[in-house]
Amino acid sequence: MLRRDVEAGSDTVAVPPRKTRQRSAGSVAGHWLRHAEAAAPACIRRPMKGLDRRPRRWGCAANAVLLAFIITVPSLVVFFGARTSAPAVWINAANALRRGSEPAHDRLLGGLLADGVDERSCHSRYQSAMYRRRAGRQPSPYLVSKLRRHEALQRRCGPGTAAYSHAQEQLRSGKNHAAGTGSPECKYLVSISYRGLGNRILAAASAFLYAVLTDRVLLVDPSNEMGELFCEPFPGTTWVLPPDFPLTSYTNFSIETAESHANMVKNKVISPVDVGAVSSARELPAFAYIHLDHDATGEDKQFYCDEDQSVLRDIRWLVMRTDSYIVPGLFLVMAFQEELGMLFPEPDTVFHHLGRYLFHPSNHVWGLVARYHDAYLAAADQRVGIQVRVFGSAPNSPELLEQITTCAQKEGLLPELLAEGLPAATTPPPAPSRRRSKAVLVTSLKAWYYDKLKGMYWERATVTGEAVGVHQPSHEEYQHFGARSHDTKAWAEIYLLSLTDVLVTSGFSTFGYVAQGLGGLTPWVMFKPDNGSVVPNPPCGRDVSMEPCFHAPPFYDCRIKQGADTGKIVPQVQHCKDVSWGLKLVPPS
Repeated sequence: MLRRDVEAGSDTVAVPPRKTRQRSAGSVAGHWLRHAEAAAPACIRRPMKGLDRRPRRWGCAANAVLLAFIITVPSLVVFFGARTSAPAVWINAANALRRGSEPAHDRLLGGLLADGVDERSCHSRYQSAMYRRRAGRQPSPYLVSKLRRHEALQRRCGPGTAAYSHAQEQLRSGKNHAAGTGSPECKYLVSISYRGLGNRILAAASAFLYAVLTDRVLLVDPSNEMGELFCEPFPGTTWVLPPDFPLTSYTNFSIETAESHANMVKNKVISPVDVGAVSSARELPAFAYIHLDHDATGEDKQFYCDEDQSVLRDIRWLVMRTDSYIVPGLFLVMAFQEELGMLFPEPDTVFHHLGRYLFHPSNHVWGLVARYHDAYLAAADQRVGIQVRVFGSAPNSPELLEQITTCAQKEGLLPELLAEGLPAATTPPPAPSRRRSKAVLVTSLKAWYYDKLKGMYWERATVTGEAVGVHQPSHEEYQHFGARSHDTKAWAEIYLLSLTDVLVTSGFSTFGYVAQGLGGLTPWVMFKPDNGSVVPNPPCGRDVSMEPCFHAPPFYDCRIKQGADTGKIVPQVQHCKDVSWGLKLVPPS
């Protein structure tokens, strides 16, 4: 028996027997040589008198070797696929050659990632690029250098350092840092993790950008398995908040918390007169709580004003709660605009870069992703992602199913179907090896939509003759907040969606936002109908960018100190297609 049998649930990859591996290597080499020798004579023609035929013979041999490579790739998958992540690599290589392009796998993502991290601790960090058919957008050199500097800050001031111990003691004392106590460069931002996985990812990315802009160490609340779902993003240190954090009730902070930024301004504990003041000249609080949740008030949203940023600048510890992607709001802060312009010359790539930098699936989650991809998606000519978000306890909806199919077929993402009873084709079908195939990945809490789509493309032929396979990794039926197994599957499915070539998403869904940003995909967004019994017309539309939508933005212009349409203040920030009052970053005009 081959040594392929592994324990159920194990992420260990099976290894074929030693004898098989040795025989396979020799037979593969012979296989290449036989193809080369067989193909070379066929393309040699009698040379014209006086001409040396050696260059022509070499050209033929080269063509023969290329042909042999294309033919041999499936054999390599069989021989080596069980030992490494080779299935995706070789199948993608074969597909790329068949399409006439050479795959490029930049494991460091244009310098976004630092080299030197032990791959055994996080397989996905350097392997994920091999699973993507398109290279992502390139980060700016300034962003790359800024990330390296921030990593150094995290190592100097993070948990386990003397600077962090001093900062903890200062927090326990109830006073802000003073001259001679600890390192003045070490300031901290704690991000509270709660609500659904998509919300938590967007909140952590937002907090990280704010930490980078204000030179703060980011520490993520470990609640809801943040430490189990993701690898550590910063080399040589941790981003997980240690359990001995002095503010033991920080996860219960709310809009009523006395130390919230808005409440302290209202009660004159802090005020704009603190701008530029020396810490010893005016007593500052030991910490401030930033409440930017969906129920944040107008006073809480003064956070996006320069005057309030100047107040927060000198407070060593900040604790932030948000369930939104607040990045568009940071672009409204004039003090940040120049730096943001240098970090992101293409403002519609902010989450694309931050997401790929921060969020690497843990080894267990990556095993789910890689195995499913290799089994169901890797061999297809095109991978189509369809994310179906059903809100609340809504019943299965034939109207939503019609919206999905109409959108995908109208936009050319899925082929139309022949009418029932019509013959599939009047001409001989193409050979299976030449028939174009599509793999459709459906993610939804419900199985009903997957079952219907799969049945449609099994029971009826496509107009184009394409082979369409429909797949769904899981269906939990309803959302389980904080359940580890649920979040593990959700994270794997988000990542699988990000590996598709084209993507259809449900409006208002953070699940889809994360997938589109990680994959660098501008999706087709299905609009949420006002009346659930009517299919919207049009059923979907191409989004303006791949950036997530900020659902709870401010409606106040800090410059003129009055209410305003914040989607018209700076050109990089406009309203979302799926949430009319929301804000999102768009490409430069």
